[in-house]
Amino acid sequence: MASFQFKDRLQAAESWILANPNPPQRWPWTWLYNGGRSAYALMRDVISGQLTLHAMSLVYTTLLSIVPLLALSFSVLKALGVHQRMEPFLFQFFQPMGPEGVDIAERILGFVDNMKVGVLGSVGLALLVYTVVSLVQKIERSFNMIWRVPEMRSMAQRFSNYLSVIMVGPLLMVSAIGVSATIFSSSFVQALIAIEPFGSLILVVSQFTPFFLVVGAFTFVYVFMPNTRVKLRYAFIGGLVAGVSWQAGGMLFASFVAGSTKYAAIYSSFAIGIIMLIWIYLNWMILLLGASLAFYLQNPGSIAKRSHVELSPELQEKIALAMMWLVARPFSEGSKAPQQEALEHSLRVPGEVTRGVSDKLIRAGLITLAGKQGDQLAPGRALDLITVGDVLQAVRHDEDRVVDRLPPVFPVELLKGERKNESTTFATLLKNAGSPEVSPQSPH
Repeated sequence: MASFQFKDRLQAAESWILANPNPPQRWPWTWLYNGGRSAYALMRDVISGQLTLHAMSLVYTTLLSIVPLLALSFSVLKALGVHQRMEPFLFQFFQPMGPEGVDIAERILGFVDNMKVGVLGSVGLALLVYTVVSLVQKIERSFNMIWRVPEMRSMAQRFSNYLSVIMVGPLLMVSAIGVSATIFSSSFVQALIAIEPFGSLILVVSQFTPFFLVVGAFTFVYVFMPNTRVKLRYAFIGGLVAGVSWQAGGMLFASFVAGSTKYAAIYSSFAIGIIMLIWIYLNWMILLLGASLAFYLQNPGSIAKRSHVELSPELQEKIALAMMWLVARPFSEGSKAPQQEALEHSLRVPGEVTRGVSDKLIRAGLITLAGKQGDQLAPGRALDLITVGDVLQAVRHDEDRVVDRLPPVFPVELLKGERKNESTTFATLLKNAGSPEVSPQSPH
C-alpha cells in the first residue's frame, strides 16, 4: 500500500514538473520550479546514457589528442616565452590524482617540449592539425547533440575557428593571469591590503582567482562550441555550476585516490592508467552536464519526459493552430510581429517541435519570415484567406509523398483523410466495400 502511495506521489510530482499549465510566477518559486525542472532533465539525460556515451567517446579521443593539442596551444606561448605560465593549470588538472598525477603532467610536458612543430614537415603538420581538429569536432558534435542542433560548422569554419581558439585561447589565459598579477601587485592594491577588512577580502579574491579563470573558461566553451546562439547569462550559470562541481569533484576524487591502495595492489602499474581514465571521464561529464544545464535554462520548453518528444499528430496540429493565432493576432492589431524564439518560449514546448511546425507553415505560405534579421513571423497572406483547415492541411501534408506508395488495400476515402465517416466501423466498411482490389497473399 505504501509503495502505491509513493508511486502516486512520484507521478504527481512528475506531472507538476512536466505538465503544469500554471507554473509559479513569483520569485523564489519560479527559481525553484525552473531549477527542479532542469535537475529532472539532467538526471533523465544521465540515466538515458546519451551523455555518458559521448563522455566515453571524448575520453578515448583525449588520450590520442592531448599531446598534439598542447603542442599547438603552447606553440604561440613558446614563441613569446611565456608558456611556463600555463603549466600550473596542467598540474592543477592532474593534482587530484596524487603524486602519480604530477608525474603524468611532467611526462606530457616533456612530450610537448620534445615535439618540434617546425620540423614535422608538411605531412606531419597536417596530421597534427587534423588530430587536434578531430578532437574539437567531436566536442562540437557532443554540444550540438545537447543543444539539438542538426548541422555542424562547415569545414572552412572548423579549421579557422578551431585553430584560432586553440592557439589564441591560451594567450588570452596568460594575459588574464598577467593582468590579475599586475593588479594585485600595484601600489594601490598593496595600500588597500594594509587596511582591514580590505586586506582579507583581497586575499580571498586572490586565492579564488584560479577558480574564476576556470569558470571563465567553461563559460567561453559553452558560448563558442555549439553551432547556435547561446546567451551569455545562461552560459555563465552553467560555467559557474560546472566550476563548482569541478572543484568539488577534484577534492572527492583526491580522497578516493588516497584510499585506493587496494586498487594499486590489484592492478599494479595499471592502476594509475585506470585512475586517469576515470578522472578524464569525470571531467568530460561535468563539462557536458554544465552544457545541458545552460541549454535547459535557455530553453525551458525542451524539458519533457523524453529527451526527444514523440511528434504525435495531436501535438503538431495544436501547435500549428496556436502558432498561427499568435502570429495573426498582433498582425490584426497592428502590433509588432513576434520574434520566432520568443514565440517558441511562450508555447512552452520543445524548440525542435515548434521549429518543425513553423517550417511547415512557412513552406505552405501561411506565415513568412519578417524583420531586419529575418527572425520575426508574420502572416504569409491576408487573414481572410487563411482558414483553420489550411493550417491543419499544411501540418498533415506528406511533403515527401510517402503516402503515394500505399497500396489500395482499403477504401480510398481513408487515405484522403476524410473525417465524415469517423464513426463508421470497419465491419460496415468491409460490408460496403465488397472484395478489396489487393488482398494479402497467403503463404504456400
